[in-house]
Amino acid sequence: MALDIKKFLGRFTGEARDHLARLETGLATLSAGGTLDGESINGLFRAAHTIKGSARMLKLDSIADTAHQLEEVLGALRDGKLQQSSELGGLLMRAVDAISALVEQVEPTGGQLPSPDQALCAALAQAAAGTSSTAETENPGVANPPDPEPDTPPSAPIATSSACVRAPETVRVRMEKLDELIKLMGEVVSSQAKFRQKLLEARALDAAFQSLLSDTCAVSGVDATRLTEQAAALHRFTLSLRDLIMEEELLTGDLNDRALIMRMLPLAIVFDPIARVSRELGRDLGKEVHCEISGGEIELDRHLIDRLSDVLVHLLRNAIDHGIESPQERQAAGKPSLGRIRLSARQEGVGILIEIEDDGRGLDRDKILAKAVQKGLIDSASATLISDDQVAELIFQPGFSTSAIITDVSGRGVGMDVVKRTIVDDLQGALSVSSRPGGGTLMRIQLPLSLAMMRILLFQAGGQSFGLTAQHVAELIRIPSDETIQVADRPAVILRNEFLPLIPLAELLRLQESMGASDGAGSDRDTGGESHLVVVIKVHQSTLGLVVDRLLDERDMVIKPLPEHLHGLGMVAGMVVTGTNELVSVLQAPALLAAARRVRGETLTGTEPARTIDEPPMGQQILVVDDSRNTREIEKEILEAHGYRVTLAEDGLDGWQKALGGHFDAIMTDVDMPNMDGFSLTARLRENDRYHGIPIVIVTSRQKEEDKQRGIQVGADAYIVKGDFNQSSLVETLHNLLG
Repeated sequence: MALDIKKFLGRFTGEARDHLARLETGLATLSAGGTLDGESINGLFRAAHTIKGSARMLKLDSIADTAHQLEEVLGALRDGKLQQSSELGGLLMRAVDAISALVEQVEPTGGQLPSPDQALCAALAQAAAGTSSTAETENPGVANPPDPEPDTPPSAPIATSSACVRAPETVRVRMEKLDELIKLMGEVVSSQAKFRQKLLEARALDAAFQSLLSDTCAVSGVDATRLTEQAAALHRFTLSLRDLIMEEELLTGDLNDRALIMRMLPLAIVFDPIARVSRELGRDLGKEVHCEISGGEIELDRHLIDRLSDVLVHLLRNAIDHGIESPQERQAAGKPSLGRIRLSARQEGVGILIEIEDDGRGLDRDKILAKAVQKGLIDSASATLISDDQVAELIFQPGFSTSAIITDVSGRGVGMDVVKRTIVDDLQGALSVSSRPGGGTLMRIQLPLSLAMMRILLFQAGGQSFGLTAQHVAELIRIPSDETIQVADRPAVILRNEFLPLIPLAELLRLQESMGASDGAGSDRDTGGESHLVVVIKVHQSTLGLVVDRLLDERDMVIKPLPEHLHGLGMVAGMVVTGTNELVSVLQAPALLAAARRVRGETLTGTEPARTIDEPPMGQQILVVDDSRNTREIEKEILEAHGYRVTLAEDGLDGWQKALGGHFDAIMTDVDMPNMDGFSLTARLRENDRYHGIPIVIVTSRQKEEDKQRGIQVGADAYIVKGDFNQSSLVETLHNLLG
């Protein structure tokens, strides 16, 4: 259920006006040259903090950013880092005025606000840091005007003829129009298969007519001159049709390629900001990080780049949070204090390969196995028998995390499984991980260049037609039946001095009980069982030989997505339409490899998917504690929409009393509240036997690392920053903690 944010805008403006009135009253004293006591400043700080938090939850970024800078100055005043003065009071009053003006625009614009006053925000930031000058404080909105655009150089003649007027060399086209064009081009290219099919039918008819004519003339002995001329004309027409269709295919293919190029963008669009993000995140976590980037010039379809951005940022955060050690740990391990991350891309076959590698601690095998046993994914007796590759597979299980606390950086357990689903299901790619203890972790992402049109290999198995994207097809081979061998009771063949496991695709897909029972590898129907036709698929370093009946075609085709009710069929990526209007399932190579490993007994047992967030949570009771009524109501509506029962408390003391008077399955609390803050509430709850093991989630605007560490110390299970707040993260976090 999508949350209708607009219904909360009126309540937000009413609440914000109350807090702004409180700020104006307090700051009027400061602006007039008076002084404020500590409790008054703390009250002003909480007012600014509440405005910021509520604005962030509603994605009112202009208000949130300005309120954040106001809060920073008030925080510095509260901590005694700044001296009270009328000039500072005037600056803060201007900030309140700016927020007030934005608040009044919230309802009329439906939350579509202009950008914040950057000069004012900069002046507030300088004031909070204690570096602002009197001039800057007195007039923060005035900046040096930009240099005027240079006039036409004196030596340049003034154009007086219309012949000198030139049209621009580029035009702007909206993305949806370009997408419509490319979609249409894809359908045109796909229709070429139908023309080719008609050509085959015409040639077959031509051949049949020629044969019939020859037989008729031989039997009747009549003069067949006229029939011969008609047969020749038909043959010429067939050849002409062939040439025309081939020419149209070339032109259409070239036109489609040129249309796709218009939507291709360099990976640098995603790669370049990542170096900055890595430095900022490293500083937030107290780590020194350098990110080395290469391959940014490689171009990729814009639709892939849009989805890839979040994936790469998540993997980067994991690498810095879980992988890269602190400077002290690195020095103790004989490493340089500066952690390194390498993000690279290169073309590989008909797609690209992206790698994210760090020189951190690597995957912690013991911690991963302990978490897997705790979640019931494996039993403790088999933990010692699990290979390193199988341990790496565990991190992609839904709800899996080894983090001490769930934060906006990592630990929700809803990250790596979503990353893998995005890459495999949405982007038709593959994801793998390898690691060395103490030596770092390598993530490899294999992607096509575009999803608009993909090269598809079509074949038959078990009497049905299937397809595979060419990027995962390594080669096609024929193997004499007597060259197959048995390895661990499964058929295989030696290919270039390496074992290639074989499995009939019909058997893997359970299209029939067995196939080729005599040798377990199946046979090519076209050769009477003397050889096997094998499609070798490869995903990163894993290979598998699929025994099929026969090949049908290979061409560029449009993959049509599955209907909504069929999403989640991990073996099928989508459908294509052949020249005979047959719908053919396109199989996912990573899913085929996983299924083959299950057949060979090489995967973990007990790794059933976790309950999805759409399943009812059995009416579990949640206590929501926040001094902002708007925030409480937003969280209440989200949770109740997903089946939870919610009780509200207006501050920490009220939350403590309601917790003692009832029973709750989880508690969500803000930090900055009157009477008792969220840290104190969490610590007190942990001392109570009834709430010693109950999940506690902190939802706050505080985003500094020391605040998150404080959350860990007092016993919180999750720490969600309101700026990163959305209903899915809230529900997924609760689902992970209560599941």
